[in-house]
Amino acid sequence: MTQHYTTQIIKTLAAFSLFTFIACGTKDSKALAERKTSFNSGWKFHLNDSIKDRDTIGTATQWRTLNLPHDWSIEGNFDEKSPAGVGGGALNGGLGWYKKTFTVKAQDSTKLTTILFDGIYRNSEVWINGHYLGKRPNGYISFRYNLTPYLNYGDKQNEIIVKANNSKQPNSRWYSGSGIYRNVWLETTGKVHVKADGTYITTPVANTTKANLKLQTIVKNEFAAEKSAEITTTIYKGDKEITAVTKELKLPANAEQTISQETGIENPELWSVEKPELYKAVTEVKVDGDILDTYETPFGIRTFKFDATKGFILNGKHVKIKGVCLHHDLGALGSAFNTRAMERELEIMKEMGVNGIRTTHNPPAPELLDLCDKMGFIVMDESFDMWKQAKNPDDYSKDWDKWHVTDLQDQLYRDRNHPSIFIWSIGNEIPEQWNEQGAKIGKELAAIVKAIDTTRPITAAMNPPIVVNNNVTTQFDNAAAQPNALAASGALDLIGYNYAHQTYTQHQKNFPNIPFIATETTSALATRGYYDANSDTIKQWPVRWDIPFNEGNPGNTVSAYDQVQTPWGSTHEATWKVIKKHDYLSGMYIWTGFDYIGEPTPYGWPSISSYFGIADLAGFPKDVYYMYQSEWTNKPVLHIFPHWNWKAGQNVDVWAYYNNADEVELYLNGKSLGKKSKQGDDLHIIWKVPYEPGTLKAISRKNGKTVLEKEIKTAGAPAALKATADRATIKADGNDLSFVTVDITDAKGVFAATANNEITFTLKGNGKIVGVCSGDPVSHESYKGNKHTALNGKCLVIIQAGDKADNLELAASAAGLKNSVIQIKTAN
Repeated sequence: MTQHYTTQIIKTLAAFSLFTFIACGTKDSKALAERKTSFNSGWKFHLNDSIKDRDTIGTATQWRTLNLPHDWSIEGNFDEKSPAGVGGGALNGGLGWYKKTFTVKAQDSTKLTTILFDGIYRNSEVWINGHYLGKRPNGYISFRYNLTPYLNYGDKQNEIIVKANNSKQPNSRWYSGSGIYRNVWLETTGKVHVKADGTYITTPVANTTKANLKLQTIVKNEFAAEKSAEITTTIYKGDKEITAVTKELKLPANAEQTISQETGIENPELWSVEKPELYKAVTEVKVDGDILDTYETPFGIRTFKFDATKGFILNGKHVKIKGVCLHHDLGALGSAFNTRAMERELEIMKEMGVNGIRTTHNPPAPELLDLCDKMGFIVMDESFDMWKQAKNPDDYSKDWDKWHVTDLQDQLYRDRNHPSIFIWSIGNEIPEQWNEQGAKIGKELAAIVKAIDTTRPITAAMNPPIVVNNNVTTQFDNAAAQPNALAASGALDLIGYNYAHQTYTQHQKNFPNIPFIATETTSALATRGYYDANSDTIKQWPVRWDIPFNEGNPGNTVSAYDQVQTPWGSTHEATWKVIKKHDYLSGMYIWTGFDYIGEPTPYGWPSISSYFGIADLAGFPKDVYYMYQSEWTNKPVLHIFPHWNWKAGQNVDVWAYYNNADEVELYLNGKSLGKKSKQGDDLHIIWKVPYEPGTLKAISRKNGKTVLEKEIKTAGAPAALKATADRATIKADGNDLSFVTVDITDAKGVFAATANNEITFTLKGNGKIVGVCSGDPVSHESYKGNKHTALNGKCLVIIQAGDKADNLELAASAAGLKNSVIQIKTAN
């Protein structure tokens, strides 16, 4: 269908719903909060049948009402024949339409109204009142359109139409989701205003005594006449005003100008991973005494560098980056962004000891960066998974020539004030890295970055950066080891390694004077709660992973002992042992923090999600989580596994992760099985135990005194459910979530670690069930239903608050088991 024909259909659409947007004035104290207003509620949605409907909508189109963010793919059924493939999660894309009607106050006709989309997957096109605004192919970038020339004011309605076309697949190597899956905002300003993403704050001098702030602000005049403006920027710490600076300027008609302001802060509180202190700059634009715009820029004060010898230095102190890679899906919620869901993921990682996040492999939702600012994470902000050379038939490479400059610039302007961002990554495993085209493009992208931000180093995730005789090597070879074309181009300030941990100790020889970062590591595999009881039976897996996987493990499972890896990767322990030994190895980003939908390496169908996560798709930690916790935190840790339900006489390897102790003693039914201590660079200890039912107990001791005790008991037959909410009170804002874990227990309350019962959920009150999940990579049950089969004793149900305060009641039930009922309060 031609664009003209589509536009004509949109012009004839009848309006079926009404949403009133009250665009607030910017001349009073409310201006700060009201420049940007949520535009998520009251949308209509229609998913086309690609054959029946082709590319049209009209007055007979059937719509359903929903709120954004929205991912239509997660609502579908898993399909072995899905065009997305299992790499895309075996969930279908298609072509979807969104529309919304709204009004704008008559007095706002003298202002500017802009719509901001934080992300639409993908190939989005937008119309307002029949006027075509444009197309944006990239599914991950934020973008804006000026609505002002086409708006109706007063009582007359406006209609906005959005088309998202994710029908050409495969276009992603993982689950992408489909639709307007991030937040949408309306921005209202005066005609003299701060340009969107138009502030840039740097601290040329920053220490605990003094911080010098350099403020650059782009101010736009969209009047048809010259205007004199007064620009005042005030620095706040919380609600406390610290300092302010004012500048006057004359702005020509329909022009923009960049102004510079400087000020200082005495005894600033520095941003760090332990204490992520934040400030904000509030820029006020006055014309003729009236405030036409107020613009807020959060920022942090810190100094850092990557040193080729000392590694990563933050505020003068050595810090090892202990990071994870995260894909953008949120498990059972799909790709529909929710701030609380993302916050929960970061909380789980922070509890493990993580201090770094890599946004694999595209620009993230901006709220992720806000959370990282507030919670203290070292972020690698990544731009592209491919350049000109394709990885999938219909991926972004087709849009590269036209869009890569704009997309990268928009990301940089949007993100450059976030104190959590320390690294820009211009690409992940780019095929061109091996040839001169990669060097050429790498230099081009680096120049774009440096033109917009000079405060952070640039890297690329290379797999790996070293070649021997024109071949990739993962084992260092003293004979003619050379950097690949991209690594040798001079475009990169940091050499980024994907895997190849065997070459890390040769980094200073291979790349003299260029600092190191492990952009992606490990790729170890595990199914939460599943174990091959005797490690002797799985020692072959890291070496010959093709044999057991081709032959098939029961139910496409992978043992949760940290002994299973991809051919290109390593176990969790192997990489960390190298990284921790050398200061010049600045840190690592593990693949991955959480399982994610799609890319079910090592299996294909019926597996539909990954096995890489340290936590599973529901957010339940796998055992190796506690290895990192024992290494990356100072809190006392003692974790023993596996479960204790086996066949009589079966030999079982019992592992323990621990810290803050000299030794661990293991007991079976009160009888000591001996004391063990880590030797050399060991990160765990093992007992080989002939199974007998009862209680397995571990005690860690330091200087002979007990530090921690942990027990695992043999469970009887499943008999009951136990529901536990992560938060018993949530906000009644229509968005907040409570994540409820349901454990299966026996009649005595012992956790039934091998139980896989189907659980049904019912909810009473002003709220709804928005997701169910067990973390099972092979489950084809809908994440959007009201029942789900537990995996190894656990299941998750996600409750979303309504917009009115209420007392919700959630009941979990399963055939033959005792129900569990809990209360969740929603409050204004």
